[in-house]
Amino acid sequence: MIVTLTANPALDRTITLGAALRPGEVQAADSVREDAGGKGVNVSRAVAAAGVDTVAVLPIALDDPYGAVVAAAGIQTKAVPVIRHVRANLTIADPDGVTTKINLPGDPVTAADAAAVAAAVVEASEGARWLVLAGSLPRGVADTFYVEIADAVRSRWVADAPLIAVDTSGAALRKVVEHGAADLIKPNDEELVELTGVELDEGSLADAVHRVARRLVPEHAASALVTLGGAGAVLVTADGAWFAEAPRIKVASTVGAGDSSLAGYLLAEHAGLGPAARLQSAIRYGAAAASLPGTQAPTPDDLGTADIVARSL
Repeated sequence: MIVTLTANPALDRTITLGAALRPGEVQAADSVREDAGGKGVNVSRAVAAAGVDTVAVLPIALDDPYGAVVAAAGIQTKAVPVIRHVRANLTIADPDGVTTKINLPGDPVTAADAAAVAAAVVEASEGARWLVLAGSLPRGVADTFYVEIADAVRSRWVADAPLIAVDTSGAALRKVVEHGAADLIKPNDEELVELTGVELDEGSLADAVHRVARRLVPEHAASALVTLGGAGAVLVTADGAWFAEAPRIKVASTVGAGDSSLAGYLLAEHAGLGPAARLQSAIRYGAAAASLPGTQAPTPDDLGTADIVARSL
């Protein structure tokens, strides 16, 4: 089973335009859709679509309309009743797949609600293979929130504790790395630079990412899956590093593509596949998500058939 925590879930509204966005002008939209968003929720949606058990832990008020949207997504949830309502994110996508995203911060979380969320994650993690701590932290919790949850899960379940994957950025990711709290981190190349303070060398992007990620792996994180958008991804472990290019696709929306990449990696690991195959699965899932409108989670039927070659770095 794969358990996810979305500490700061969002209702994702996606507006699709018939032409490129023209700031300052009035434009008509071709379509609009709403999806249950938040990184952990996105991971659980892709995992569930592949037929693997998953539970999405998330804080949500009893009267929040988001509850109906996430229920329609068809995933098992462990809802933690809180006071605040889920925030909304707005994405504007044009016909070429260029997206403009506006994320609202949401209301603060109380200390009592944060403690309830942490306790729910510990309980849900019993028997899990992976725990995914994903997304931004809500206002009102410390930057060490993910570290505290990881420590609590490992303290409670000891040898039976799940592996922990973290997909966040900024101070929250920095704290995770400082404390060595993750078995897997999933930054993109820009987040990797922000995390380490080291610019990527000119030349091969994959080689540059590998050199910087090696500063973290395995001393500060057991492994790192670094997504590079349309360029592919790099996987760095204690035993080696691999790079694979992304297939050519027609981009509909890049929102949630990184989350689907993480889901693809976890699904391959769950199936017992090796690191190169996990990287290939991550790229295939990320590409499939980017080819779908809105924040849709790809199903196995959405995965492309293009050959994806993973090479050692």
